[in-house]
Amino acid sequence: MDFGALVKARRSIRGYKKDPVPRSVLREIVEIAKGAPSSMNTQPWHMHIVTGEPLERIRQGNTENMMAGIPPKRDFPMKEAYEGLHRQRQVDVAIQLFEAMGIARDDKEMRTDWVMRGFRQFDAPVSIVLTYDKYLEPAAISQFDLGAVAYGICLAAWERGLGTVINGQGIMQSAVVREHAGIPEDQNIMICIAMGYPDESFAANSVKSVRADSEDFVHYIGFDVDDEAQTA
Repeated sequence: MDFGALVKARRSIRGYKKDPVPRSVLREIVEIAKGAPSSMNTQPWHMHIVTGEPLERIRQGNTENMMAGIPPKRDFPMKEAYEGLHRQRQVDVAIQLFEAMGIARDDKEMRTDWVMRGFRQFDAPVSIVLTYDKYLEPAAISQFDLGAVAYGICLAAWERGLGTVINGQGIMQSAVVREHAGIPEDQNIMICIAMGYPDESFAANSVKSVRADSEDFVHYIGFDVDDEAQTA
């Protein structure tokens, strides 16, 4: 698959088969993803690839804490609630997903179950937890690099028939993830990526999020006014 086709084909996967992912395939994905751009070649990422019993304990701990009302706690400050256009885009994709899954607006039980799937890391057989060294804080550039390597992971996985979803809920109870994934105290947990072979019968896997028109966010500066006509 050429790069353009790969990018256009990839979508977030939220339902997985139980089949294990071979370590050899995960190694291939890591080898490709680590070629992501990195500020001054600092390569600030650590990858903790979790499966089996440790991942089940993370799912259980996340679920128990959330059901008990324990507030989420990340390792770094962030804005939890989106506003304006960003909030609307979040709502739009939720509507797509709920329609695909047949979840009614007033069905609190099914909506709660959907939210808890995120804290269970979507029941995927693998979770890749991305971290960076705490001493890098304030770590905006390092976090940017982790975003780049995360995208590399998602594309390399898709090329190999694996689905992924970048999953913020899965690490909101950071103490649970740290304990069961054996993450050192001198690393901050950034994000996790759920990964596995897509369950094609899972309705939400057909959802492809809608992206804004490029004209809404791209600004060309310094180009000749007739460039558009010449390239049309």
